[in-house]
Amino acid sequence: ISNCHLSLPTARTRQVMGEFGHVYEQQYAVALFNSVRFEIEGGGGPQSQLLHRKNPLEDRSIFSGGLFQYLEENKRWRNRFVFVADTYNISFYENKVAHERSLHPKGTINCAGYKALTSMEEYLELINTSLPGIKAKVGSGPFVKCATQFPLILWHPYARHHYFCVLTEKEQKKWHAVLQDCVRHSNNGLSEECRVQTPAFTDAMRLHRQAQGHYGTWDMMCGGPPQILANLVMETLHPELRNLIGPRLKGKIQQRQRNWMLISEAVYKQVLSQTQAQYEALVQTCEVEISRLDAVLRTDMDQIITSKEHVSGKIRALVLPRAEQLLRGSVQPFLSSILEALMEPTSRGFSEVRDVFFRELVEVSKNTLNGGGKDKLGEHMEKISMLAFHPVKMQSCYEKVEQLNLEGLQQRFDVSSPSVFIQRAQILMREQMDNAVYTFEHLLHQSLEGKVQGGEDLCKTIHCCQDRVLKKYDYDSSTVRKKFFREAVLQIIIPYMLKQLSPSFHLVRLTEYMHYIGTGVPLGTLPMLSDLPRFQELIFEDFSQFILVENVFEEVVLQSVTKDIMMAVKEAAVQKKHNLYRDSMILTNSDPNLHLLGENPSVDWATQYRGGNEEPEGALGGGGQSSRRRRQVVSMIQLDEMGPLPYESCLEVPGVDFIPEEGEMEEVEVKAQEPKEQETPTEPDPPKEPDSSDSVQEIRYHSKPVVEMMVSASEEDLAVLTNGTGTLEDWKEEEVTLITTVVEEMHRKSPQWMSAPQEVNEQLVETGSPDQEAEGGLQEKGEAAIEGKGEEDEAAIKNAIQEIEIAVQEEDGERITECAVDSDSEPGDTALHE
Repeated sequence: ISNCHLSLPTARTRQVMGEFGHVYEQQYAVALFNSVRFEIEGGGGPQSQLLHRKNPLEDRSIFSGGLFQYLEENKRWRNRFVFVADTYNISFYENKVAHERSLHPKGTINCAGYKALTSMEEYLELINTSLPGIKAKVGSGPFVKCATQFPLILWHPYARHHYFCVLTEKEQKKWHAVLQDCVRHSNNGLSEECRVQTPAFTDAMRLHRQAQGHYGTWDMMCGGPPQILANLVMETLHPELRNLIGPRLKGKIQQRQRNWMLISEAVYKQVLSQTQAQYEALVQTCEVEISRLDAVLRTDMDQIITSKEHVSGKIRALVLPRAEQLLRGSVQPFLSSILEALMEPTSRGFSEVRDVFFRELVEVSKNTLNGGGKDKLGEHMEKISMLAFHPVKMQSCYEKVEQLNLEGLQQRFDVSSPSVFIQRAQILMREQMDNAVYTFEHLLHQSLEGKVQGGEDLCKTIHCCQDRVLKKYDYDSSTVRKKFFREAVLQIIIPYMLKQLSPSFHLVRLTEYMHYIGTGVPLGTLPMLSDLPRFQELIFEDFSQFILVENVFEEVVLQSVTKDIMMAVKEAAVQKKHNLYRDSMILTNSDPNLHLLGENPSVDWATQYRGGNEEPEGALGGGGQSSRRRRQVVSMIQLDEMGPLPYESCLEVPGVDFIPEEGEMEEVEVKAQEPKEQETPTEPDPPKEPDSSDSVQEIRYHSKPVVEMMVSASEEDLAVLTNGTGTLEDWKEEEVTLITTVVEEMHRKSPQWMSAPQEVNEQLVETGSPDQEAEGGLQEKGEAAIEGKGEEDEAAIKNAIQEIEIAVQEEDGERITECAVDSDSEPGDTALHE
């Protein structure tokens, strides 16, 4: 890659940030004016009937467990402990012990802009379009060979892709739901609590893209401001670099795709670091002016509002006739179709939320009626309190909304995809579920406080609180849905109308027309521009930074369609199939003191109703964020008819012999055709850790005397096992450098080993019978290891030495530590070193 290509990202970032920064500074003053005006005048919609929880995930984590992760550095699969915190960032560690000790993670993924995939076919469809003019042949595989048939892939158009896999379909579904929730949360948009920065950023981003000719929704408007700005830069930079660098890439198609993805990742990292620094400097520059601007606003607010209304009237007289003509001819005929496409799946989703909430409470009532009492009630309420943030239980609700389809309307109204509306509806569903659960918790806790009730009375109390909450949910969900429909229709229609009206009025960037003043160009010769300078002259110079003609024009267009949209939503509310309340129906507040309960802290059901001594299932360390143990929302994965699994999900990394890499396919096919001896042992020995060509321990087996101790241990003995360093004294004469303690646990076997006896036989540790005494087995293993040293093939030793040098460079001394059993770790974890 030439120096010109390397400097192009920096130059393009500087250009885009310069253009965006000019618009942002203008919109920052406008947003500050709107914020102060709202503070003075007040306003807002109808009051919510349900309570709202401020910090629902306090002292919680979403999920954790083991996954196979593909490491692109050495093209190998490794077992990683994955932890999803309350921030929905995905962190992966070397193992569970590293996480519990609050060590730094191996990596962290911010899921903004990603897509969670569950098949290689979906992934191939996306990466085959990454390079222009290059299409993979039918049946050709990707450059990543999945270790199992249950992959999990995080795909991003610019950033690094992440590859995971699991052993069972059940694990795949649960992990996929968790990953989708992480993506959904990260794409939720900017915080509405920032009443100045957020509207200033979103308006500046919209106006900047409109100036470039891009109207309508944008799928990459996700993540924080630096990420969105990096996506904005990459929107034009990525295709340009692809056309410049793509033809120069050499090798097979898979290798070219891989190299291009590495280049794209490096460029995106560079752009993201630059947008981060430049955006922070831009915000700091604007915040310096806040005190001065705020003083002007609070002093002259009445005059500013009067001036703006005067300018709005002039622009409305000019724009409204053309806007109404466009509305009647091109928008009104499609309003009902747009609303129908939005309402059907959204209403089914909110109805499913209600059903899931109802079913969970019915289960609580059943268990309480069967003699569970308050102790059992506390256990069930502890789980229900996090129902909204349980991605697996909420999956049926989310799937209803995913059926939203705007086909036929997308092309006409320039809607890139319905994903923006789907994710927004899903976030609203989660909020309503949490509000319902939180309100039910407080009502039930208030009813039970200081009272002793039996099973039937307790069940009646639950039903009473349940009915009150469902009524409030019906009202609030109707209000939230109608607001969502209005906003979604505006997001579809307004960009379309602006795109049609802007060429007529040349109002894409009104502020730029001020450059014509004083240039000698007759303004009357410019079409439709004779009144624009007069509009700007109507605004006092001191108020010009708070009133922009460009914003006023958009507000006029917005006002022209708002009335029709409101009427369309009201007509839809009459239809029973949508389950919407009419606006004339006002729910009387039967709980006047209910909102006072929202000021109370969340109910700790585990402490108050179960004594607080039991450790909740899935309790984990804080991942370096807190020394307190967090309660996990999603329960650990347990395979059917299996005991608790080490690393909570996966057993061992599959041997690399089962994962052929690129260029090795032909060798694998030849080996597959060779006949193999079939062995069917009645009781297979416990498998050792899978062989790997880059394993430090394997090379030591080839080059040094190795002693393996077969010790029959019960579960009580597992807790007191040590790393066996005390036995070194007895083997000094043999120069033993490694002692491995292998503990038999026949009830914990991976389904992978059970389903492939031929592969198991190739990797089983050659030990004696399980009933053999430890002393005799120890002596035989030592003699076998010493005799085997002289019989090793020279070629195998040379290859092993070359591979160990690579392994030592990659993971330094970490694997040496992993070869011994850590005396501080849990027994279940010691059998899972890579």
